[in-house]
Amino acid sequence: MTQVFALHSAYGLATAAAAIDAGLLDGGDRPDRLLVPFTSSRVPETTVGVAADPALRSLRGRFDRVEELEAILGPLHPSSWEPADGDLPILERLLTRAWKLDPRDLELFVQSPQVAPARTLMSLFPQARITIVGDGLMTYSPMRVALPHTVAARIGRVVHADVVPGVRPLVGSPYAEIVPVPPESFAAALRQTDAGETDAGEADAGDARLDDEAEGATALVLGQYLSALGLMTPAEEIALQKEMIDRAARWSPRRIVFKPHPAAPPLHTDAVRARAAALGIDFVEYRGGLAAELLAERLDAVAVVAGFSTALPTVRTLFGREIGAAGTETVLRMLTPFENSNRIPAVIVDALTRDRSPYEDPARLQLLVDAVGYAMQPEIAGHLRERAEGLLTGLDAVERDRYFTPERLSALRLPGAPAETTLQRMLRPAGGVGRVEEWRLTAIGARRRAGRAWRVIRGR
Repeated sequence: MTQVFALHSAYGLATAAAAIDAGLLDGGDRPDRLLVPFTSSRVPETTVGVAADPALRSLRGRFDRVEELEAILGPLHPSSWEPADGDLPILERLLTRAWKLDPRDLELFVQSPQVAPARTLMSLFPQARITIVGDGLMTYSPMRVALPHTVAARIGRVVHADVVPGVRPLVGSPYAEIVPVPPESFAAALRQTDAGETDAGEADAGDARLDDEAEGATALVLGQYLSALGLMTPAEEIALQKEMIDRAARWSPRRIVFKPHPAAPPLHTDAVRARAAALGIDFVEYRGGLAAELLAERLDAVAVVAGFSTALPTVRTLFGREIGAAGTETVLRMLTPFENSNRIPAVIVDALTRDRSPYEDPARLQLLVDAVGYAMQPEIAGHLRERAEGLLTGLDAVERDRYFTPERLSALRLPGAPAETTLQRMLRPAGGVGRVEEWRLTAIGARRRAGRAWRVIRGR
C-alpha cells in the first residue's frame, strides 16, 4: 500500500510525522510513504514551503519519497488546480505513472479538503481511502462546503494534534474515526523543527539577542494581520495589539518579545513598542523563522498572548505555558458571514482564556463547539442541531449573545431567538417560498380553478 501525504503547512507536516512516530497510521505492513508538498501562499515566491524549509528536513525524513506538486503543475497555482471532470481519468493515469502508485491500494492524506488541490486529488483518485490531516484550530470547524458523496463516503479518519484535549474536531464526515496525536509525540516532532537559530531577532539600538539571559520574566506576544483579511480596519488592529501588550502585562514581565505577522507593516510593531515603553517593559521584536511554540520554549516565557492563534492552546497543552488572548469578543462580533471559518478558532481561544470561563470542562467546551458549528453550517452539520438546542436552552442572554447573533438564531429558529414580528411571520419562507409569494400563488391557483369550474357549468 502507498500513503500519499499532500501537505502545505509545517503544522500539518509535524502532525503527520508525529502520527507516524506514534504508530497511528500503520495498518499492518509498513506502507510506502510519499510526501507531496505544495505551497498554499497567495504569493508562493515570497514563502519558503515545506519542501525547501531547512528546519523541516528531519520531518521530511519520515517519508520514503518526495514529489513536489509544483513540479507537475508548473506555473499554475495549486489552489487554482481545478481540472474539468472529463480530464480526471487522464490525470489519474499520468500521476499514477509519475509517482509509481497502485490506485487500487492507495490512502490519501490531505489538509484543507474543501479547496484545491486537496479536493482535486480526492476526486482524481476515486478508489483511494481518505484521511484528513488537521491544521490547527481550523480542524475543529465544520466543513465549509458539502463534498460529493463519492468523496465524503471515503473519508475514514481525521488525524489531528490533540491540543484541545477532550474536544472532537468537526471537519470531515461525522462517521470518520478521530485519531488524536498524543501531545508528547507532537511536541517531540515540533522540537525537531528547531534549526538552532542563535541570532533570533534583535531589538532596536542593538539590544541583546533573544538567547541572552534576561533579567526577570519574559512574555511572548504574537501579532496577527486581521486587517488584511478584512476583519477589521488597520486602526482597530493596532488598538487590538496594544490590548495584547496590556494583557501580557498581567504577568508582570520584565521583557516582552513581539513576534509580528510576517506580512504586517512596521506601523503595527511601532505601536506595540510604544505601548510597552509606556508600561515600563523592555521590548524586543523577533522576525526569525522559529515556530511560536518553540520560541516560547526558548524564551522560557511566563505567558504567551495573541488574538486567536493556534499557538495558544498548543503551548498550553504541549509545554504547560500560561496563555492569554485579547480582542476575541470583538473578533467574534466582526466576523462575517456567520459561517466564517475563523469563528471556531476564535470561540475556542475565547473559551480557554476568558476569566472564570464556564467552558473549562472539555465536555462543556465540546457542546459549545458543536452548537456554534451547527449554527455555522446547519445543513452540513445538521446532526448537531439537538446539541445546539441543548446548549442554547440553558444560556442566559449575555452568554448567548457572546457566541451567537440574533439574526442567526432567528434564521435557524433556535432557542433564544428574538420573537418574530407580524411582518416577519408574513415574510418567513414556508415550503421553499416566502409567505407573500405563497399567498400570490394560492390566489392564482384559486382563480384558475374557478375558471375551469365556470367553463364546466357553461358546457365548454
